[in-house]
Amino acid sequence: MGELKPYLAMFVVQLIYSGLTLLSKAVFNRGMNTFVFIFYRQLIGALVLVPLAFILEKKTVVSVSLSFSTFCKIFVSSFFGVTLTINMQAIALVYTSATLAAAIVNSLPASTFFFAVLLRMEKVHIRTKSGVTKIASVFMCLVGVATLAFYKGPQLRIAHYYNDKSPHHEDHFSSSKRWVLGSVVLFMSVIIWSIWLVIQVDPLVLHISAIPTYAKQVLVYKFIYAHTDPKKEQAQILKSYPAKLKFTSLQCLSSSIQSFCIAIAFERDIEQWKLGWDMKLLAVVYCGTLVTGLIYYLQAWAIQKRGPVFPAMWNPLSFVISTTGSIFLLGEPLLLGRSELQCFGYLSLFIIYKYI
Repeated sequence: MGELKPYLAMFVVQLIYSGLTLLSKAVFNRGMNTFVFIFYRQLIGALVLVPLAFILEKKTVVSVSLSFSTFCKIFVSSFFGVTLTINMQAIALVYTSATLAAAIVNSLPASTFFFAVLLRMEKVHIRTKSGVTKIASVFMCLVGVATLAFYKGPQLRIAHYYNDKSPHHEDHFSSSKRWVLGSVVLFMSVIIWSIWLVIQVDPLVLHISAIPTYAKQVLVYKFIYAHTDPKKEQAQILKSYPAKLKFTSLQCLSSSIQSFCIAIAFERDIEQWKLGWDMKLLAVVYCGTLVTGLIYYLQAWAIQKRGPVFPAMWNPLSFVISTTGSIFLLGEPLLLGRSELQCFGYLSLFIIYKYI
């Protein structure tokens, strides 16, 4: 039974991540403002993480003072690595589908590797088998993402449970311009994620707990620490700020402050800020507690038990769950041409994980 625990943990992680995408799409279809949603999500996440950080690290971590320069680094890192990207993804989700969001976000490894090579932070030996495979895989993935944005295959509609109340729901699929716009915004968020990862030179900012998704956790190990001594890097990080969970909670708290400023600037209608006992409240509580809190521990535990590549191998499962849920729960059409291309893209991602 003990050997099955990492597999069960990763299955739960994929279920939670798929639920994040599906619930977010559902409340956006019902008219909830994306900026307000992200603010509530980050706020609840901070309310969950901050007490846990002080309780769990009270005895295990020595008292450390947080300097102003360190806090500024955390605050800036939170904006580009968390606030900006998740707000862009939320906007893109309104104009596209949960299936496409799951597919494009998982192109992060290919995008990060591309910029790492472009900025000469990762070496590729084009005369070797692994080097050629890396380049071909990245090219396959990026071309697949571009095709997903501009190609629309035949639709297959299936009877579904969820009855969308938004009159604009159908427009998101009937308008090619909306779909392309959403796809571009979604991919731009992935590019920003990638550049944010690659240009980090401060070990503090690169700490594993600072990365908001487990895909980034894998990337930090695979791309940044590939040719370094992990123990040495860890020592440098702990020297800067050893409280891992406190560091994560500070990022989440900073992101909630930033998200509030963005939300209040774009949404002044008080009705949009009200939460009742409905799906909107369920979505923000779900994302703030399970996605921000529970997944952090499951990912860290799985990486410790099976290594950093193990969680990444489960990425296609979230795509399958999101696709199934979007069809039967949200009533989104199955775009046959795009589905094959998404499977093709995951093949290239598997090759990247294997050879990098």
